[in-house]
Amino acid sequence: MANEEEKRKSGQEDEISLRDLVLKIRSWVIYLWNKKWLVIAAGVVGGLLGFFYAYNKTPIYTATTTFVLESGEKGGGLGAYAGVASMMGIDLNGGGGDMFQGDNILDFYKSRKMIEKTLFSPVDDVSNQPLIEKYIEINHLRKVWAENDQLKEIHFKVGDFELAKRDRLRDSVIGSIVQMISKSYLSVNKPDKKLSKIQVDVKSADEVFAKRFNEELVKNVNDFYIQTKTKKSLDNVAILQRKTDSVRAVMNGAFYSAAAVSDATPNINPTRQVQRAAPIQRAQASAEANKAILSSLIQNLEMSKIALMRETPLLQIVDGPIFPLHKEKFGKAKGIVLGGLILGFITTFVLLFKAFVKNIMQN
Repeated sequence: MANEEEKRKSGQEDEISLRDLVLKIRSWVIYLWNKKWLVIAAGVVGGLLGFFYAYNKTPIYTATTTFVLESGEKGGGLGAYAGVASMMGIDLNGGGGDMFQGDNILDFYKSRKMIEKTLFSPVDDVSNQPLIEKYIEINHLRKVWAENDQLKEIHFKVGDFELAKRDRLRDSVIGSIVQMISKSYLSVNKPDKKLSKIQVDVKSADEVFAKRFNEELVKNVNDFYIQTKTKKSLDNVAILQRKTDSVRAVMNGAFYSAAAVSDATPNINPTRQVQRAAPIQRAQASAEANKAILSSLIQNLEMSKIALMRETPLLQIVDGPIFPLHKEKFGKAKGIVLGGLILGFITTFVLLFKAFVKNIMQN
């Protein structure tokens, strides 16, 4: 009997709690309905604010470049010749190493060196203005620097890339600009992880800056990637070429020496053949030895050239930025709707919170 009595009381308490909750919600709804004109007014004001925000919002231009990347084959299948070349100090396996394989090119686009080099590229061939000065102009940094005597004197020219690193203040300014571009302006990704297609996006409020920065950055990074990845193979080709030219010169010199000895002794005494035979045989032996070495060197040189061609990555531009660029603008209708909803929601929340606090204080 006691258990049934407790269950009955518990059920009554639940009914009372649910009833109180419904009544509270009903009272809140009535309270908001009485304040409807205030909420509507707030929504109208929010819509007007959203309209003015959209009207004054600067459009953002996006310059996009897509290209395909196919890494070269390391070694090029030249294992049969690698042993012979290694005895001469040549590595036919070449390659730029694992750090230049696959998606690591994406990290180069965010590196300070590549962005900094791009900033010192010209905007066009007429004005000869570097992109970094264009960036300063777009963001009105000269007005910000007007109160600083040192910053006012800073100016950049095309080709000052290496010079900029010798001055601490200039380097600090460039570093902050590079960081901002890497964070807010630049985006590099692979749209499809299964494909070797890479997309580079540059966003800016200035259409010319976005296009030129995108073009120069892609060019600088891709050139750096190819040069670095094939640097070892290029060095191998250069070493083999120098050795080949040197041996060929020595061999040609031996042939000329033999002919010169013969010309110098046209009517030699038969009893003095040593004056002709020994020098000629020595020159001929040297020429034959260098001929054999030259044949091997030429073979290895051609193999290293083939290896270089096989290891050179393929970078082919698919689509580049062209005017007019894609423009992202905050629509006026969107601004009105979002502004009205946001300010109306905030007003509703404040009214409910105020009513809730007032209810607690009364109780």
